[in-house]
Amino acid sequence: MNKGTSNGIWEERWHPLREEWVIVAAHRQDRPWSGETVPQEQQAIPPYVDDCYLCPRNARVSGAVNPDYDGVYVFDNDHPCVGMNAPADVRDANGIYQSRPAQGIARVVCYTPRHDQSLAQLEAKEIENLLAAWQAQYRELGSRSEVNHVLVFENKGEVVGVSNPHPHCQIYATNFVFKTIETEAVASARHLASRGKVLFQEIIEAEQLDNSRIIAESNSTIAFVPYFARYAYEVYVAPKQTHSSLAELNDAEVEDLAKVLKETLVKFDNLWQMPFPYVMALHQAPTDGGDYRGFHTHVEFHPPLRKPNLLKYLAGPEIGGGNFLSDTSPEQKAAELRSLPTIHYTRK
Repeated sequence: MNKGTSNGIWEERWHPLREEWVIVAAHRQDRPWSGETVPQEQQAIPPYVDDCYLCPRNARVSGAVNPDYDGVYVFDNDHPCVGMNAPADVRDANGIYQSRPAQGIARVVCYTPRHDQSLAQLEAKEIENLLAAWQAQYRELGSRSEVNHVLVFENKGEVVGVSNPHPHCQIYATNFVFKTIETEAVASARHLASRGKVLFQEIIEAEQLDNSRIIAESNSTIAFVPYFARYAYEVYVAPKQTHSSLAELNDAEVEDLAKVLKETLVKFDNLWQMPFPYVMALHQAPTDGGDYRGFHTHVEFHPPLRKPNLLKYLAGPEIGGGNFLSDTSPEQKAAELRSLPTIHYTRK
């Protein structure tokens, strides 16, 4: 592996949770680009929108009317990708192909009644309330015998295809385990069996030892750009103690997690003084009754932009070859985020 470039890192880094190599070619960040740019998102948003199907008192496509909610609001998705009433008589596939019903429960979680707010702009206490709702959803949905996994995620920003800017996330409780979580669970179990240590604990220890990629930290929570980051501003936020899901966190850990999440999100927005797009996913252990003592719950942020107007495109190496090629240095991107203020730019 060659590190002898004058413009940055040029090497491969092992991603232990995904069990794959990530190519870090940071010298490519400033290469010529003549493609179209991504327009910045507009900030002038009213606090309430008459035709928003997530705002309080508004009707949704299904005809249901949202209550006059004043906090976190959870409801079953009107357009689910999985459902408990999915047809059981799927057609037979040919040869080695297989089919089965896409069963599960899909829900929407509105963070706030305010249409003009984002997760970054909520108060820490409001984020605590959201974390409590996520805990309750994991407990309820995960206790169902037909549910093997509970995935909580947020798509934020037009560039990741969000259909409604009202601050919200989604929950898919499914009869299967999503592939990334399945891979992570297998890797974590194998690591625990072979080394007697939790894999994510060793990741945290390595990040603390290096210290160049940590962007926020409290008594029980840490946020960092991982050594093996695939996206320019990829960040993991995790409790320091190992828990298989958010549902296991105590009140003090929830409070700490809310504060570090907010600090991370504010830094994202402050980076370019604009609403920062990302895909956020909660990594929690499957609920299929397996042994997940080695699984360490955490929140992952995968932001698609590497410059204010430039996407990280998935092309030949990623789609064709199956391995990520990162055009930036995790250490440099972490330094950028770490140096930013913790007061949201709209409140200065």
